[in-house]
Amino acid sequence: MQPDDSPVKTDLVLLGGGHSHLFVLRHFAMNPLAGVRLTLVSRDLHTPYSGMLPGFIAGHYSYDETHIDLLPLARYAGARIIHAEVNGLDSDRRQLKFADRPALDYDLLSINIGSRPSTPNGFETDGLQFAVKPVDRFIASWDQLERRLRDREDEFQLAIIGGGAGGVELALSLDYRAQKLNRGRLRLTVVTDRDHLLPGHNSRVRQMFRQILERRSINVVYNCPITGFANGSLQAEAAEAIASDAAIWVTHASPASWLKQSGLQLDSAGFIAVNPCLQSFSHDDVFAAGDIAAVSDYPRPKSGVFAVRQGIPLARNLRRRLRRQRLHPFRPQQQFLSLISTGERFAVASRGPWALQGKVCWWLKDRIDRNFMRRFQDLPEMQPVSDETEDLSPMRCGGCGSKVGSEVLERVLAQINHEYGIDRDSGLQHADDAALIAVPPGMELVQSMDHFRSFIDDPYLFGRIAAIHALGDLHAMGVEAHSAMVLANVVFASESKQAQDLYQLMSGVVETLAHHGTLLAGGHSGEASQMSCGLSVNGFARPEDLMLKAGMQPGELLLLTKPLGSGVLFAAEMRGKARGAWIDSALAHMLQSSRDASLCLRRFGASACTDVTGFGLAGHLFEMARASACAVDIFVDRLPFYDGAVELARAGIESSLQPQNIRIRHAIDDRQGFAGEDSYPLIFDPQTAGGLLASIDPGQEQACLQRLHELGYAEARVVGRVVEAAQPELRLNLVRS
Repeated sequence: MQPDDSPVKTDLVLLGGGHSHLFVLRHFAMNPLAGVRLTLVSRDLHTPYSGMLPGFIAGHYSYDETHIDLLPLARYAGARIIHAEVNGLDSDRRQLKFADRPALDYDLLSINIGSRPSTPNGFETDGLQFAVKPVDRFIASWDQLERRLRDREDEFQLAIIGGGAGGVELALSLDYRAQKLNRGRLRLTVVTDRDHLLPGHNSRVRQMFRQILERRSINVVYNCPITGFANGSLQAEAAEAIASDAAIWVTHASPASWLKQSGLQLDSAGFIAVNPCLQSFSHDDVFAAGDIAAVSDYPRPKSGVFAVRQGIPLARNLRRRLRRQRLHPFRPQQQFLSLISTGERFAVASRGPWALQGKVCWWLKDRIDRNFMRRFQDLPEMQPVSDETEDLSPMRCGGCGSKVGSEVLERVLAQINHEYGIDRDSGLQHADDAALIAVPPGMELVQSMDHFRSFIDDPYLFGRIAAIHALGDLHAMGVEAHSAMVLANVVFASESKQAQDLYQLMSGVVETLAHHGTLLAGGHSGEASQMSCGLSVNGFARPEDLMLKAGMQPGELLLLTKPLGSGVLFAAEMRGKARGAWIDSALAHMLQSSRDASLCLRRFGASACTDVTGFGLAGHLFEMARASACAVDIFVDRLPFYDGAVELARAGIESSLQPQNIRIRHAIDDRQGFAGEDSYPLIFDPQTAGGLLASIDPGQEQACLQRLHELGYAEARVVGRVVEAAQPELRLNLVRS
C-alpha cells in the first residue's frame, strides 16, 4: 500500500526473508517513499533467527519464539508478499523467474536469500541424510529421524559433517535433546576436513569445546573430507568409511545454483560480488546482503551476525538509490562478540583473543536474542508518514476514462495468449464488441457473476482465486463452465506498472480458466484505488441434470467440502493480526477448484447443492432449507475451520460483512446455547472460494466422503442432517452430533 495512495512508479523487490531484509522492512514501514511499491518474495513465510535455532533444537524455545512471521511484518511495512520460490533471475530484463507462476518485474532488487551447506553431487534427502538448511526442511527431516530413533532399541549413530560453529553447536544441541528425552542410545560424531574445530575462533575457544565434546562423549574425526553418504557409512576421500546410520550436512556455505545464469557478477565461489555499498558490481539496480553476498575489500565468514549488521546500511542505501543520492559504504567490524551455546543453558563467549564460558554467557545470549526478536514480533501501532514532496499524478478519471489503455490491454493479452499457447482466432478472444455464444440444442444457458476487491497483495494468486470463486457457482449446480468474461481493475500507476499488474492478474485468471477448459470470451479492464477482479461465467445444462438449492429431503445428511473462516482470517490479516501459516493454509484450500467435488456429489446422487460464499454457512443453509420446505440440524461440533479462525473469532475479529450475515439468527433455534461458544460467529462468516454444501442419502455418505478425500478435499465431512420443519420461521437448529 502506497503512502497517501500515490500512484506506483517504482517497484522495489526484496528477494528473501533473511536477517538484513527484516531491517529493510522495518525501515520502510517507518519511512515509506511515495510512489515506491515494496514487494517481498520469499520461499518461507516464517524466517528462523539463526541465533536461537540451537536453543530451539535443544528444546529451550518454541517454534514461534525462534521464527519471525513475515506476513504481519510485511503488512506493517505496506509491502506486498509473494510466497513463492525463485528459480532464476534475468538481470537484463529485470525479472525474477519462478517454476509455477509468471515472472515478476522489478526496478530495484535486493537479494538476501542466505546460503546452504555444500553437499556432494547427487545428494538427496532420503530421511537418513539432510542439510541443516533450509531450516524448515531440516526441522521436518529431524522430526522424522527422531521418530525412527524412538523405535530403535540398539545404538543409533549420527554424524554431523562440518566442524565449524554451526556443526559443533548442532551436535551439542541434539545431544542435549536426546538426553532430555532419555534417548541415551544416540551416539554423535563430528567430522571435519580440518585439523581443528571452529575455524575463525581463538585457541581458547577451541580448547573449551574440545573439553566439552569429550565430556559429553561426542567423537570428533579430524582431517577427513567427506564425499558422500550411502548404505550406512560416510565415504571419505583418503580414509576408511565411517559407519553411521544417518548424516547431517553442516559444511561450508554454497550459493543458489540459479545465480550462475543470472548475469550478475559472482565471486570465485559463486556468491554475488558487491561493493562496500552492498551494490552489485555488474548491475547497479541489484543489491545483496548476508551470506549470499561477497563484499569486496571486506571478506567475512558466512555468519548471521554480519547479515544483521548489514540490515540498516542496506535499507539506507536502497533508499538513497531510489532517491538518486550518493551511496554510503559499509565497513563491517573486524571483531565481534560470538556466543555459542552448548546444548544446555550454558554458552561460550569470545571476542578476538578473549573467551569466557558459563551460565552467565547463556543468560547474555538469551537476552540479546530475545531483544532482537522483539523488534520484529512486537510491531508498534503507527501511521507511516512520507518524507517525500514528489508531485502526484493528476486526478484520475472516472467512467470510461478510468479504463486501462487499449495498447496496454492488447499487449498483455498477446503476451498471455502466447505463453499459454492460445490461438486468438479460436474464439477465445472475440474480435467484435460483444461475444456471441450459441446454445447447443436441448440445453439451457446457465450464467453467474462475481466481483470483489483484492484481499491479498499477490495479483497472480488473486486472479486464480477470483476465477475459482466465480466458477464455484456453476460447479454448485453441477455445470461445467463453457466461457467467461472478465472485469479487471488495477491500481493507479504508470503505464508500465499497470501492464505488469494486469499481466500477473490475468495470468492467474487465464491459467485457471484454461485448466477448466473454459474460453475467455472477452472482458473489460480499468484502474482504481484497489485491485479488483470479477468474472461472468457461462455454462450449458439440461434442466433435469441441475443440482439446485431446493430438493433436500428429511433424513438426508449434509456434506461440506472445505473449512470455514476465510472471512475472519483475511480481516485479521489486513490488521496484521493473522499468522502467515494460517493464511498460507487457507489459500491452499481456496485455490482448490470445486469441479471434482461437484462431479463426485453428482455421482453419489446429491439431491441439492450450493456453494458457501458471501452469506456464510448459516445464510446458504437457510436458503436451501427454505427452498426445500424443511429444516436442518447443524452439527456444531463437526464443523471444520481454517487454522487460526476460532482463535481470531475469540479475539472479536470479524469480517465487515458478518454483521449483515448474523441477522439470519432469527431463523436459528439455539436452545442448547451455542451462541456463547468461540466458534459460533464463524457460521455467519463470509467465505471466498468456499466449499460445496450438499445433501445426500445416508447410504451414500461413507463412499462419497472417501472419494472426496481421495480427490484432495481432506476436510470434507458431514456437518448436519435434514429434518422436518417444526416451525416455519425456524429453519436452522444448532445441535451436537
